[in-house]
Amino acid sequence: MLETAAAASDLDLIRFLKAIPDTRMRRGIRIPAWYLLLVAVLGILSKCESLRDLERFARRHHGVLTETLGIELKRPPSDSAFRYFFLQVDVASICAAIRDWTLAQIPGGATDLDQLVCDGKTLRGSIESTAAGGSAFIAQVTLYSAALGLAIAQGCYATRESNEHAELKKLLGELDLEGVLIQADALHTHKAFFDSLRSRGPTSS
Repeated sequence: MLETAAAASDLDLIRFLKAIPDTRMRRGIRIPAWYLLLVAVLGILSKCESLRDLERFARRHHGVLTETLGIELKRPPSDSAFRYFFLQVDVASICAAIRDWTLAQIPGGATDLDQLVCDGKTLRGSIESTAAGGSAFIAQVTLYSAALGLAIAQGCYATRESNEHAELKKLLGELDLEGVLIQADALHTHKAFFDSLRSRGPTSS
């Protein structure tokens, strides 16, 4: 868990976003990284599907956001500001911050979880043909709590570099899931996945 995020007693998403490192060059930065991320989150929740959509959203709500947050920005972020930021941002840190914020919404944290479902999906528009005649794509793996009705953690990978098995193992390794039942597709049930002495190993029906 991110150190500064762990200290956020009021569960404020902005505190978690501020814990994400800003990897941009300091020269010329006019808009804080946490503000760009916040606008992106709000924009995506409002069905923005492109950088231009985010620019329009930021412009439309600029006055309300800056007044509510108590910050001074001469102008809202443009699509190029979002593009420059997202090309350099640490995606793993964003995923970790969102995961930690999500877990913080649960009264007992991860210890209150009893069951998680693993779901893998191919990202639309990412499929491309390979020289060998196959297909390569970008996929997302999500750990979902049906009881709570929310996703606890998620990660993306390119099939040229990794696979769903490795990504799920990485996600599970980042969480304290003692006693939590994990439901996953059959491809995850071979014994090599379960190298922990605490695990019962795979089961099938």
